[in-house]
Amino acid sequence: MPENTEAGLSALPVAVIGSGPVGLAAAAHLLERGLTPLIFEAGNAPAAAVSAWGHVRLFSPWQYDVDAAARRLLTAAGWREPGADVLPTGAELVEHYLRPLASLPAVRDALHTSCEVLAVSREGLDKTRTGGRDKVPFLVRVRDADGTITDHRVRAVIDASGTWSTPNPLGQSGLPARGEADAYAAGLITPPLPDVTGRDRARFAGKHVLVVGAGHSAANTLLALGELAEQEPGTRISWAIRRASAAGVYGGGDLDGLPARGALGSRLRGLVEGGCIELHTSFTITGFKSAESLSVAGATPSGETQLAVDLLVPATGFRPNLDMLREIRLDLDPAVEAPRALGPLIDPEFHSCGTVEPHGARLLSHPEKDFYVTGMKSYGRAPTFLMATGYEQVRSIAAALAGDQKAADDVQLVLPETGVCSTDLGGSCDTDAAASGQGGTACCAPEPAAAPAGGAAEASCCGIPEPAASVPAAGQGESSCCSTPEPAFLGIPTGLAHGRSAEREN
Repeated sequence: MPENTEAGLSALPVAVIGSGPVGLAAAAHLLERGLTPLIFEAGNAPAAAVSAWGHVRLFSPWQYDVDAAARRLLTAAGWREPGADVLPTGAELVEHYLRPLASLPAVRDALHTSCEVLAVSREGLDKTRTGGRDKVPFLVRVRDADGTITDHRVRAVIDASGTWSTPNPLGQSGLPARGEADAYAAGLITPPLPDVTGRDRARFAGKHVLVVGAGHSAANTLLALGELAEQEPGTRISWAIRRASAAGVYGGGDLDGLPARGALGSRLRGLVEGGCIELHTSFTITGFKSAESLSVAGATPSGETQLAVDLLVPATGFRPNLDMLREIRLDLDPAVEAPRALGPLIDPEFHSCGTVEPHGARLLSHPEKDFYVTGMKSYGRAPTFLMATGYEQVRSIAAALAGDQKAADDVQLVLPETGVCSTDLGGSCDTDAAASGQGGTACCAPEPAAAPAGGAAEASCCGIPEPAASVPAAGQGESSCCSTPEPAFLGIPTGLAHGRSAEREN
């Protein structure tokens, strides 16, 4: 094992796993602190996972989507920031922010695409060895596009790899259903959030599609399929949820009494009540049989049932991939697989949105010194996360790695309204439109634009279709049929009983 000194260790780079919004923000903060990032991206381009859902509109406007350190680096290079109140799509986030950030020379030189991290360990030590552990470099094992495996020595590791590549299984008890792997292999189960009305249109047109899940991802896909069914005869939509009611998705339950202007849920309810979507409640998938089509077995209160569909879209959330961290000493919450101190603050059993106070390096630390999981992956299996939260995480971590513990502990975060999981569900006049029957209640006649990630609906407040790619620039809201849209933020005020435990009490 090579000789290691404190000076030698501090001269090594800091590994950043993932080049999404939080990973690139981590690199920006490290650079500002005089530290050297070494960024590994499994995809063939920066922010590859964001590009995969590029057709989806974010629920947060630009003012919450740009990291402060990244903004400073970009501004110094002549970058022009998008309008603060505009809601970008994933593709726009990449084009106008993440790709320019990754192209800055200091970031570009540190970024290695098509490099999959296989494992993280300590050089010369497995997990059981304790003596001198903190003084030994980390070893990051990486496989590149040619299959070549290389071990990199680094002083610290920031895992911002996200959860996009590991969707939750469709079966009960957190396990894959029988035949699930075969259905994926046969292409009968699609990736999450497909571009139903765009690049994946031909795959879905005229098909019977089953969407499984009861969150915003499911609602996005169902609304897009409703638009497709309006344009492509023979397109049939089914929707299966484990709950006894879809009221929570429509905006009832936890959201009762909160402002919802033209909510995504009202449009979705219209499709269901109009017969465009066939809803199956209390449906637990027990197995799949794959042939030219997919047979989905489900347990219901009335007994076992079978659904025959052409395609299934999973919208059941994600979980972290911890396989590459098996040699790292982690301290995880036993329920959600987030850092132990963070877990109770975001547990979906008690929180339906991320009602979490600002947090940084101290709360995100593990027994393995100078190892951190950040971003969406830091939330483990909890379903809600805001990029702004991740930006504050990595700002604090970079300060801690630079030895500035005071700055690391001074965690602050300004979020919209209640400071929780917020979403723009439409413009300021959507309430009137919904009340006057313009919410798309006719079968297969929804507002045609797909809803944004996290539940934001993108459509004209007068019921006139707007192109999915059309985003008004800041200050152009007066050209719409009503006054400049005001984002309608939905959230759960801190201190209220909510989440799955509250559902069972009602």
